[in-house]
Amino acid sequence: MPELPETETMARQLDAAVSGRTIQRVTVRKSDVIREVSAATFRKKLVGARFLRSWRRAKLVISDLSTGDRILMQPRFTGAWTIDNGKLDPAALKYSTLAIFLDDGRALHYCDTRRLGTVALMNQERFEEYTGALGIEPLDRAFTASHLSGVFRSTHQAVKRALMDQKKIVGVGNIYANEALWAARIDPSRDASTLSESEVKLLHRSVVTVLREAIKMRGTSFRDYRDTSGEKGGFVDRLNAYGREGLPCPRCGSKMVGTHEIDGRQTVLCVRCQH
Repeated sequence: MPELPETETMARQLDAAVSGRTIQRVTVRKSDVIREVSAATFRKKLVGARFLRSWRRAKLVISDLSTGDRILMQPRFTGAWTIDNGKLDPAALKYSTLAIFLDDGRALHYCDTRRLGTVALMNQERFEEYTGALGIEPLDRAFTASHLSGVFRSTHQAVKRALMDQKKIVGVGNIYANEALWAARIDPSRDASTLSESEVKLLHRSVVTVLREAIKMRGTSFRDYRDTSGEKGGFVDRLNAYGREGLPCPRCGSKMVGTHEIDGRQTVLCVRCQH
């Protein structure tokens, strides 16, 4: 599932590609991906609107329109915006569910193999209500070690689960929780409230570093993720924990262990380094 680095990559690419462009036409092939409004209203409200800015909040790719409305794309497992400049391989658009045609001849497609992602249209008031329950952004200045310590003190969840709680901290999913905990040498199953001040500081630094490095590499394409150009993310070659069950730990050489017992998802750790 695309996490913060992947959605940040898509948002940056989308902003560079479509800001200032006007929407001339919209087609909807699969209306079940649309949220908040009907397919007919979605088409009607978009035609004539101009893209002002595209950005990320949590795991959402958000596009501000000249009408005051916002498009929110939530990719979930396989969703992505794909930009067709007329030279794109038609196979890349096999799973296009809707298309937004621009005034420069290009088209913006929402492609989703499993069709579990969504595209919503919201006004400002509804947007504020929708995003109001989301947690802090881990790359914002307000996300300090002290803030993270407060998050952990308020829960007895496993530290990995607490890191992934989107009401506390947004954007950190399974891949980057595994990576940050490995980097900080912390057992993912530890009760979050038991971490010492020094451990919290190290984990805070690890979360920020891992996310920034993954953004530089345009995210992680472990399975389905592609950016707006259809390219894979390069961080997969730098993974130290996620997907490495049974392989040697890059730090100490011990065999990496995998489990689903912490939160029902694949957790990979080094039992020698992370204790």
